[in-house]
Amino acid sequence: MVLLSLVASHHELDLAVLERLSSDVAVVGGELVGASPSISGAVVLATCNRFELYLDVDDASHTPEARAAAAAAVAARSGYDEASVANHLHAMTSTDAAGHLFAVASGLESMVVGEREIAGQVRRALTTARRDGTTTSDLEALFQAASRVSRAVDAGTGLGGAGRSVVGVALDIAESGLPAWADVRCVLIGTGSYAGASLAALKARGVGDVRVYSPSGRARQFAAARGVRSVPAGADLATELADVDLVVACSGAAGAVLEVDALAAARPEGSRPLTVVDLALRHDVDPGVRELPGVRLVSLHTVAEHAPAEHAAVEAARAIVDDAAQAYEAERRVREWNPAVVAERTRVLGGLESALEVLPADLRDERAERGLRRRTRALLHGPTVGARDAARAGDTSAYAAALAALAAIDVPAVEPV
Repeated sequence: MVLLSLVASHHELDLAVLERLSSDVAVVGGELVGASPSISGAVVLATCNRFELYLDVDDASHTPEARAAAAAAVAARSGYDEASVANHLHAMTSTDAAGHLFAVASGLESMVVGEREIAGQVRRALTTARRDGTTTSDLEALFQAASRVSRAVDAGTGLGGAGRSVVGVALDIAESGLPAWADVRCVLIGTGSYAGASLAALKARGVGDVRVYSPSGRARQFAAARGVRSVPAGADLATELADVDLVVACSGAAGAVLEVDALAAARPEGSRPLTVVDLALRHDVDPGVRELPGVRLVSLHTVAEHAPAEHAAVEAARAIVDDAAQAYEAERRVREWNPAVVAERTRVLGGLESALEVLPADLRDERAERGLRRRTRALLHGPTVGARDAARAGDTSAYAAALAALAAIDVPAVEPV
């Protein structure tokens, strides 16, 4: 097995490119597992600032084939040609791929370094792969390790405990153009997990007047469960914003929910100032609204430009991630190389038990047999430990020598009493 990750993120690409790469992302993993014999598992991680594929490939020699299959699957939905997709998706394998996912889960690769939401998004990516039947035991181990590393970084550095989030930074930026938080009137667009985080952040700042709008019609249930109001189903969103100070949009709908022409028509001359925070990768709000008089737009681009980072905590977190990636890869090698060790031990210990079983009961001595088993395990112990230590270190020569030592151990002769 080879772990292959294919990564596109805000570090290298414009968010508009990421948006296109993420089109119909839910079906990509299943397509790859179903169509490519070299890919046994796939987990897709798509967030507001990254698109990543984690693939379980059967052999290192098949990684070019797996990369080509992934590029073709993504190209079919994004509108880009396969060569462009392949160029956008940076490939990593083994320790590098594990280390990258651990860094992502810990918030080190986010727009807002140390953000808290990404850990949940990593867990949900694995849950989705389980639901779709595209995960494997190795991908399960990888993503579960990523969650453990995220918690270790949080506990060891406090990076995630500082309250960082894309939502938090966006609201910090928006604050300068708003009334006091307790006086802010807000419309929240969306009812997903990001909308829940946004509502929690608004309440934490003292915003009490929040109405929820959902393009999918789920606003009433979402709002009732959280003690806020909903915009009536079928209401015109732009008209509902006439007496609002703040819009926070994070629905993830396909296409703009709030169009510039509709908002312009609903805002007569002299309308109250409006701050719009658009946290959706696919733009819930037409970017052209920033040109309207009295309207201020805070987008993901704005967040990226203002995201804070504490360098000492980041360096400590990087050290934790690097150590964890090395340890993960070492244990993965042990799992991968261990079957040959187990086979040799089974040959000897299983052979001993078979020889003992054929002895007539009156010719067996339980005490002598226990001693023989103990001596046999002692003979196997040294080369077994040596083989597993060599696997952890990636030392193929030492592993081969330890395996040869195991192979040289004969099944003990069994003497009847």
